[in-house]
Amino acid sequence: MVLKPKERQQRIRDVIGQTGEMSVEALVRQFEVSAETIRRDLGRLAQSGALQKVHGGARRNQLHAEGSFQERMSEQAGAKAEIARKLARMVEPGDTIFIDTGSTTLICAEALAQTDDLTIITNSLRIAQVMGRTGRSRVFLLGGSFSPDNAETLGPLVIDQIGRFQADHAVLSAAAVDAKAGVTNADFDEAQVARAMMDRSSHTVLVADHTKLGRKAAFRICRLDEVDVLVCDEAPDAGFAGALALAGVELR
Repeated sequence: MVLKPKERQQRIRDVIGQTGEMSVEALVRQFEVSAETIRRDLGRLAQSGALQKVHGGARRNQLHAEGSFQERMSEQAGAKAEIARKLARMVEPGDTIFIDTGSTTLICAEALAQTDDLTIITNSLRIAQVMGRTGRSRVFLLGGSFSPDNAETLGPLVIDQIGRFQADHAVLSAAAVDAKAGVTNADFDEAQVARAMMDRSSHTVLVADHTKLGRKAAFRICRLDEVDVLVCDEAPDAGFAGALALAGVELR
């Protein structure tokens, strides 16, 4: 039976999901097509985030882990600056905003600091400093267990304090965004803080550069359809754009 390309690609995704990794040669034998066809299939699947291409074949996506905060600050710096510019155009003077800890949200804070009369609630010491420096915003720094690498507070005290606020927007970072797995983080406590901020906000704004789309990390923040707006530096591929539309997520 000759499979259509989309059917074959779905089966390739399924078999690699089960086996963990397969070579081009093994896939050629199983699907009885040319090596060039398999390589094109793997390229499309990798572009959509369905699997990871490796030399001579492909493997199942691994859960994404993050490096140190300073390492992340140097990654995709131009993309994060573009996201910050887009976010700043969405925010109005007088808005109340939760902002969680992240390299992208820190760069966003530098752009938001130029807007007057914001109320900022954050668990990030760096973001509190950036937003407080100009004197234009009122800043609440949530207290809890201090994590020095990310300069953030975490834990039940932070969650309890979040419950005392109500915000117009929750501006959240993430380690990974996947159509099925949703929005995920590589740190359990950070995921809990982000979820609590969402629950006390009228509007959830996810800031994530294009490299995070199609990834999965260990700890879920929310389903994709719980996000109101995704602010990204560039348009995702057609498959992911379709998933966003189906979930009702506005893309900026």
